[in-house]
Amino acid sequence: MKYNFDELIDRRNTASVKVDALENLFGNANLIPLWVADMDFLSPPCITEALKKRVEHGVFGYTYATDEYYQSIIGWLAGRHRWDVQKDWITFVPGVVKGFAFAIDEFTQEGDKIIIQPPVYHPFRLVSKGLDRQIVNNPLLLQDGKYYIDFEGLEKSVSENDCKMLILSNPHNPGGRMWTFDELTKLADICYENHVLVISDEIHADLALWNNRHIPFATVSPKAAQNCITLMAPSKTFNIAGIVSSFAVIENEHIRKKYLSYLEPRELNQGTIFAYTATQAAYDGGEKWLNEMLQYIEANILYVSNFMHEHIPAIKVLKPDASFLVWLDCRDLHLSQNELEKLFIEKAHLALNSGTLFGSEGEGFMRMNVGTARSVIIKALNNLKKAVNG
Repeated sequence: MKYNFDELIDRRNTASVKVDALENLFGNANLIPLWVADMDFLSPPCITEALKKRVEHGVFGYTYATDEYYQSIIGWLAGRHRWDVQKDWITFVPGVVKGFAFAIDEFTQEGDKIIIQPPVYHPFRLVSKGLDRQIVNNPLLLQDGKYYIDFEGLEKSVSENDCKMLILSNPHNPGGRMWTFDELTKLADICYENHVLVISDEIHADLALWNNRHIPFATVSPKAAQNCITLMAPSKTFNIAGIVSSFAVIENEHIRKKYLSYLEPRELNQGTIFAYTATQAAYDGGEKWLNEMLQYIEANILYVSNFMHEHIPAIKVLKPDASFLVWLDCRDLHLSQNELEKLFIEKAHLALNSGTLFGSEGEGFMRMNVGTARSVIIKALNNLKKAVNG
């Protein structure tokens, strides 16, 4: 490999949530941090070099999104995801979570109902509730170690409730599913026919594993394209979450104008110099780094899966279709969620995300971030083996 993903980077004292917030959030600053979804790898050199060049210029006045910025996104979506988008469909947003919060504000009213499909990325629930919307849960179905959309439940949810919006995790976090063309088409049909706007969070789109191909929701049918807001970012892909650079893609002109009518008066569609610079550099020059990183992640996942099978068979690994996040089924340990958390934190000295963070459907599960050096994974698993087996 050209890039060294085995290198250990000391992230302490960099205001890193993953490392420097351990004491406040887990009660122990010395845990091995395998939780929040950023990676411990150096970002691609093309990004660092572009940022250095911009910093060295020394003048940081007002900026704007150049045509080169838009073309980098257009080229990436076409080349990586076979999605041909137009410049006018794209707008900067300062984060994917903020992006769907803006959509909730603009397209729904207080008291309106929003569908989510737990276990799922917790801000879907927290942001909706924080904005005084009602949550309609349509839990995913877990069958043979894989999650599926409950379409019967979805049709019942939209027929029995006046739902205004569905927030989709595509690929799914934390379960790692990449939804198929048929699944996305069926979901698009149900939502279109029932006037339910789809907000598709596709921040993990670039992290497809095992030769899988991500299918953007908007590409599966005209009904999907005309009834969705897609949110994407280079942040998970290239480990630049702290730069805060995301974007929305909206084909439907009416929906796009309405969304922009919320963003523009508040100047929420304006990025920073470093957001634009990093995004363009990533999409124009980061693909080789990404491909090597994904190979490394695949090897990490296989290592975790094989280790669990051999040494801790009570913990099952749900092999993700995409992402560096691994969903661990710990139900055969027969522990309460509180006991499970204590096992990981107090005995194994590991910081993972508790499954119930993603909804009650996550009871008995933990989410493990394997976006780190193999040596860290090995140490963490040996700690866990000792904690479980004594």
